[in-house]
Amino acid sequence: MQQNRVQSLVWQWDHIWEKEEWIAPVSTVLEGIPAAAAAWTPQGGGNSIWETLNHMNYHNERRWLRLTGQEVGPKNISNEETFRGHIDPEDEEGWQAVVTKARTISAGIREALGQLTEEQLDAPYGSTSLTLSQELLNWIMHDAYHAGQIVLIRKQLGVWRQ
Repeated sequence: MQQNRVQSLVWQWDHIWEKEEWIAPVSTVLEGIPAAAAAWTPQGGGNSIWETLNHMNYHNERRWLRLTGQEVGPKNISNEETFRGHIDPEDEEGWQAVVTKARTISAGIREALGQLTEEQLDAPYGSTSLTLSQELLNWIMHDAYHAGQIVLIRKQLGVWRQ
């Protein structure tokens, strides 16, 4: 059965967030990480898992709001600031709240993607030269990229599957 572009986007979203085939989806890479591991910063620089998920949540929430026709508001923080937030290696509840927020946003995005039309996919995305379809494809790659970073950090910590 041939898929249209909307179905293909939903399929791709499912595979970056929930369904494992050749790459580990975000839901899998977030499983079982304690707050202390999530807050750990790699030696030599880089972001922690927690910081990376803060960044993903910031951008994914903004895109979810746009997809659902809600007010996004001006981007009043820099990209670097999207990684920051309350990060405490002792705060298991705070860490789990960030993970829960990511899962909630992902489910909302999946639903919103399924309601798009082919015409909407061809519409310009904001003030960019991209169409909505192109932006969504970039965005899926963005989350895949960060899922890979989280796997690498987990491997450094020795808390990734064997």
